[in-house]
Amino acid sequence: MTALEILLEALQFYEIEVMSVNGNHIKVPPAYEIEVEANGIYKLLDEGYIIAPFADINELCRFISG
Repeated sequence: MTALEILLEALQFYEIEVMSVNGNHIKVPPAYEIEVEANGIYKLLDEGYIIAPFADINELCRFISG
């Protein structure tokens, strides 16, 4: 599985809606965008501004859903 596929499965597990997928970018509510980097880091953005990089996908999902 690719890092993008793993992220999509994790979002589904945490019941986080996927609004769109465009290449290596996924948009989720309320206005977050997740960029999947080649090195396995998930970069969380809010309106284009980086909030934080996440290496742990569960931590990322808990941050979004929390």
